[in-house]
Amino acid sequence: MLIVHGLNKVRGPGGLQGTAGYFASLGLEPAKVHAGLAAGTELGAGALLTAGAYSPLPQAAVIGLMATAAGTDHRGKGFFIFKGGWEYVGVVGAAAVTSAVLGSGRVSVDAVTGRDRNGLRWALVAVVLGLAGAAGILSRVNKPAPELEPTPEA
Repeated sequence: MLIVHGLNKVRGPGGLQGTAGYFASLGLEPAKVHAGLAAGTELGAGALLTAGAYSPLPQAAVIGLMATAAGTDHRGKGFFIFKGGWEYVGVVGAAAVTSAVLGSGRVSVDAVTGRDRNGLRWALVAVVLGLAGAAGILSRVNKPAPELEPTPEA
């Protein structure tokens, strides 16, 4: 899923430039840098998760991506995804935490190389890293306040 999302940011309608335009509307500046980083992170984290490599780092990347999406695109829209809410990114973020707890599995790069880092401690590492990354990005979001329509009293 992450790999497809990353590819869509690069090769979808409008390509990376279209993604950058959308990111600019969310207040992510410089938008082209954020679009490239988001696409690259989705592609890289998706590939590492698929291979079961370097846990809990790809899980942290997913948590960061989903927290950033929740704080920009889905912010203030409630819970349900069909209303633009954070439901979907919450589920994906929770799946990343679960993956960090459970580990990469018996048939994975981590297991073969003896680098199987899983459990609650490593999941906490993923959560802290992911949320710290998202907080850093969200602290720099520069989205102008929406213009208010004049009320009849005004």
